[in-house]
Amino acid sequence: MNKQKLHLISLGCTKNLVDAEVMLDKLKFMELTQDPTEADVLIVNTCGFIESAKTESVNTILDIDEMRKEDSLLVACGCLTERYQKELQEEIPEIDVFTGLGDYDKIADLIKEKRTQFTDDIFLIDEEERIVSNSSTHAYIKLSEGCNQACSFCAIPVFRGKLKSRSIPSVVDEVKRLIKRGYIDFSFISQDSSSYLRDFGNKKGLSDLIDELEKVEGIKSAKILYLYPSTTNKDLIDKILDSKVFENYFDMPIQHVSDNMMKVMKRGKGKKETLDLIKFMEREDSFIRTSFIVGHPKESDEDFEEMLEYVKEGHFDMVNIFEYSDEESTASYKMEEKIDEETIAKRVKKLNKAFEKTQKKRFKRFVGKTIDVTINGESDEHEYLISAKNLAWSFDIDPEILINESEIEGLKEGDLVRALITENIGKQFLARVVS
Repeated sequence: MNKQKLHLISLGCTKNLVDAEVMLDKLKFMELTQDPTEADVLIVNTCGFIESAKTESVNTILDIDEMRKEDSLLVACGCLTERYQKELQEEIPEIDVFTGLGDYDKIADLIKEKRTQFTDDIFLIDEEERIVSNSSTHAYIKLSEGCNQACSFCAIPVFRGKLKSRSIPSVVDEVKRLIKRGYIDFSFISQDSSSYLRDFGNKKGLSDLIDELEKVEGIKSAKILYLYPSTTNKDLIDKILDSKVFENYFDMPIQHVSDNMMKVMKRGKGKKETLDLIKFMEREDSFIRTSFIVGHPKESDEDFEEMLEYVKEGHFDMVNIFEYSDEESTASYKMEEKIDEETIAKRVKKLNKAFEKTQKKRFKRFVGKTIDVTINGESDEHEYLISAKNLAWSFDIDPEILINESEIEGLKEGDLVRALITENIGKQFLARVVS
């Protein structure tokens, strides 16, 4: 008897990716296919964070429906379906099975029974196995679900709920299981990683986790993504800087630098405290990433210029710049003094241009450095170039290392090697493998 074929698309963030990988393991009795026209079961794991993500999710569902064969099963799950349960069931009858954020571990039963189900609680990975989908050396580890912050612009607490942390033994056990499967590089993720275990009254939860992971053999590199300014302090930064396992990698979305806007956005800390944290992170070998929101209600020209001038100072290696998205169920949605789209677009362009100039200067410091990289295979840029990732940087979102020379023959995917960075070209680096 032929296996059923499965086509799965996961949209949005890496937290969604981890959930998708749990589903892949639950459905491993099926045969994976990249061709939606031949799939018996098609799953779209949606994102519902901001307007552009919602549009992408809906369009993906409709596109997949157009391509799928007769008698196939179309399943929609994730943030968008959780957030708009009733509306989507009424407006997109093409979907056969709906589920949200609480039933990833039950996906096989829902498909078998062709049953829609929305569990009230959010699924939190614990002892579940995963099929890591995008690397043979790197894996994301989810620390928690939900968020206790009250940012004016963010709807995540509305549909993902309050902070719900995994235990330290649960996280450590998953890392150990993945090490046995050959994984050496780990990124620890959540909505607010610096709040890890605060729902259990432990304000040093992330530091305690670092201590436990330091004892685990086999971790070559580890990074923490999504620190939050009001729950990050200098002791935690010191813990990361002193770690022999965790990289000097700091991903802290500060969103703005104007005291006025930080108060409007309900960020918990003001300008001085937040920028002091950034300054404390800055070391020669630190990699600092942040994000800014442009055009939030009440953002004056002066507020924007204050942010622009700070970006020009050149504190960041990577910056994500987002246009404000007006999301219902958020505090900012009800605010007056909305900024028009044309003004927002001009400000975004200006901020991007300023950052690109500072990034060029910052990237120069990596040229001439010898780094650990993992080989990904042939580059999309050219058949004679090999794609690699700096072990100290984020696996998916940070610059690619292009190997154009090597003192070692027969490089293959998954190899961990030393490479000398020889040149910076835009957001990529050329390097020579030396050992």
